[in-house]
Amino acid sequence: MSDFWVFGYGSLMWNPGFDHDMARPALLRGAHRSLCVYSWVHRGTEENPGLVFGLDHGGACRGMAFRVHGDNREETIAYLRAREQVTGVYQESWRKISLGGGETAEALTYVVDRRHPQYAGALPLADQLGIVIGAVGKSGRNPDYVLSTAAHLEELGIVDHSVGWLAEQLKG
Repeated sequence: MSDFWVFGYGSLMWNPGFDHDMARPALLRGAHRSLCVYSWVHRGTEENPGLVFGLDHGGACRGMAFRVHGDNREETIAYLRAREQVTGVYQESWRKISLGGGETAEALTYVVDRRHPQYAGALPLADQLGIVIGAVGKSGRNPDYVLSTAAHLEELGIVDHSVGWLAEQLKG
């Protein structure tokens, strides 16, 4: 089997959880990072949902691409499905990404399903903050998730004004 790429835009950037031979900054066009998914498992519960990032339609998203050796294909995809498809809020999709220097690749991505009941849409930042502050799920506190993502975006030199604003509020 041939090698393949996985595109990370949220926690996959800083906690991929699978073996890979290379990680590179990447750009995906046609979708943007958005705190648009109610989390019923990892960062909240159905009774007290948190918010997690999704790739939503339109715009572009800077993130990390991970190259996975072909021998690990089935194992990696099974892992990602177990992690990302717990409630079916994401649609698995192969999308073209830019790796810099004119190089492109097809990457496995997880795009939010706007028809799913967990799709929160484009909530005002103040509403996002109010939800994130008090939510906790099996993977930990929702503020920690947002702060970790913000820190890794900053580390990579990726400017995301919404994530930056939320991080400043959560730190203060």
